Amino acid sequence: MQTIIVHINSEDPVMGEVDELPGTQDQLIMLQNPRRRDGKDVHYIDEDVNVIIIPFHRVNFIQILPTADAEEIIGFVRE
Repeated sequence: MQTIIVHINSEDPVMGEVDELPGTQDQLIMLQNPRRRDGKDVHYIDEDVNVIIIPFHRVNFIQILPTADAEEIIGFVRE
């Protein structure tokens, strides 16, 4: 599972999980556990909904959040 933030046209960004990152041929994205970045419910999604389908023509861009494994990697550090 990969956690992403989807920035939708004229709406607040929605955070959630996907099994696979979308490919260039995909026309929609299925987002599991949709929520705002602060973890609260999205006002236009019913609270019982676990998966939403967003067509790509409504998406501005997608942010991919690092996984726990990637956070353990030590990068360049200036002291």
